[in-house]
Amino acid sequence: MSGHMLKIDLVRPSHPDDAPEMAAILNEIIAIGGTTAFEEPVTEENMIDWYVTSKALYCCHVAVDENNALAGFQALEQTDAYGPGIGEISSFARQSSPVSGTGKLLFAETRIAAARLGLKAINAKIRTDNQPGLRYYTKMGFQDHSVIADVPLKDGTPVDRVLKRFQIA
Repeated sequence: MSGHMLKIDLVRPSHPDDAPEMAAILNEIIAIGGTTAFEEPVTEENMIDWYVTSKALYCCHVAVDENNALAGFQALEQTDAYGPGIGEISSFARQSSPVSGTGKLLFAETRIAAARLGLKAINAKIRTDNQPGLRYYTKMGFQDHSVIADVPLKDGTPVDRVLKRFQIA
């Protein structure tokens, strides 16, 4: 089976049974460093609280590969930070054996959900040192909106955050 590229089998809403794999994906990203605002390992309970049952959650979708393993997940949350009708997105993809197209398929579902919810826009907040994240959101059609300067990491290192926005048609 060498050379076989895994494919996404389906994208569906997250549920509590996804929490172990969601935590594993996010903890792998945290351990690698440099691409997420999260700096401390997360638990399965965190995943359920934040990405399955949170009252602030508009939606969270998971991408499942053909081996029935999670390849990634994407959440859209309510926030008061940017005014009414604007949700905040976060995206996480498996780093070990990544599946091409995961982010594109997840965003297709998130965009549909945002439109159905009547949102005006989706905001993404990305660390400036997260080049893959900046490229991803640009590729999905997000436009640069503003910058939050010098947000300190837990070690005190200041890192800017780029805000990108996707307007819902």
